[in-house]
Order: sequence, then structure tokens, then C-alpha cells
Amino acid sequence: MPSFDVVSEVDLHELANAVDQANREVGTRFDFRGSDAKFEHKGHELTLMAGGTFQLKQMMDILRNKMVKRGVDTGSLDIGDPEESNLKAKQVVTVREGLDKETAKKIVKLIKGAKLKVQSAIQDEQVRVTAKKRDDLQQVMAMLREQKLDLPLQYTNFRD
Repeated sequence: MPSFDVVSEVDLHELANAVDQANREVGTRFDFRGSDAKFEHKGHELTLMAGGTFQLKQMMDILRNKMVKRGVDTGSLDIGDPEESNLKAKQVVTVREGLDKETAKKIVKLIKGAKLKVQSAIQDEQVRVTAKKRDDLQQVMAMLREQKLDLPLQYTNFRD
């Protein structure tokens, strides 16, 4: 039976490349000259450090631009509130990956509400959708693309 998986993944290698490019740009830009503005990347957590909240906003724009150019979806970022202390500002950005239980249940509910002849099941951090016809699966993909979910979705493991 034809099937595919609905997942939310981030290419961590491309994310690391985007952070490195953003660090290089911050190091060479005139408006950041003399400040200790930098990005730190550890796993699924990015830390932005700068002289003030205005610089943090500029750094966030730089990071988003670099991520888009590298093909990393910025919708997977969970941006924390900036923290200021003395003459330093810090902001933690978490990269969300995988479908949590609530989002997976919401996707299954949307699929069942579409009244298509498909079956959907939650498997760890992904949703597997199966059907007898390939066209039904493509309708499910189109329907999920139209929905406004807070995570970017990818459709992988398409089997015919």
C-alpha cells in the first residue's frame, strides 16, 4: 500500500553552516565593530550575545537570512526573550525538531476530518499515512500544506 511519513526535521549541518556564515558577517560588519557580538551553536540550541537588544534584533535578521539561503526553514526556531545584564544582552533560540504529541494528534485529527480514504498513525515523532491510492496521499499532502501549523512539515519515505 502507498504510504508516506509526515515529519519535522532540520538539517543540523546546514544550520551549523548558516551560524558560521552569520558569525563571519557579524565579525565584518561596521555596526558590530568593537562589540563582542557572536553566535554560539550547541546541538539544538543557539545563543546570541551582543551589546544590547537592538544588536540582538539585527543579529536575528542576519541569522534568518543565512538560514533561508542555506535552505533551513526558520519556522522551526523557538525564539526566547532577550536577557540584559550590565552591558551585555543574551538571547537563547531553540531549534525544534520532530513532532510533539499534541501536534501529531492535531495532524491526525485534520486528516480524519478531511474524510479521505486514508489511515494515519503516530509513530514516535512522525505520522505515517497510508492509503490504497496514491492520489489520496497527494490530497492529504496538499491539505496539510494549506494548514497553518506552527512547525514546518516535510513529507518523507514516500512508498508506492
